[in-house]
Amino acid sequence: RITKLYLCGMTPAPPNAKVLKTALSSAAYVPYQHVASVADALKDLRSGGDVRLYGVETTSRSQSLWDLSIPNPQLTTTTTPSSTNEPNDSLVALIFGNELVGVDAQILGE
Repeated sequence: RITKLYLCGMTPAPPNAKVLKTALSSAAYVPYQHVASVADALKDLRSGGDVRLYGVETTSRSQSLWDLSIPNPQLTTTTTPSSTNEPNDSLVALIFGNELVGVDAQILGE
């Protein structure tokens, strides 16, 4: 479940008419925040606690999204017989770059 979108830099945000048309009313249901940079978004995410960051980008170290096991932030499952599913405070953040230059290499290095 998406709990928040960070729109960074020159990314258009509501109330931009083209964004609202493309979003098909989802702008009213998905919380978003416009920030100056990806670094600002990461700073805000990290201030909220444990967060797993995934840069969605093509690099020499990339893994296929189909092969990647992204944990469910709502449940933690362990292999011990006595364990139960417990809430996990870890959030998952996917970082997408822009169409022309992708995700900044410095951000990928974090």
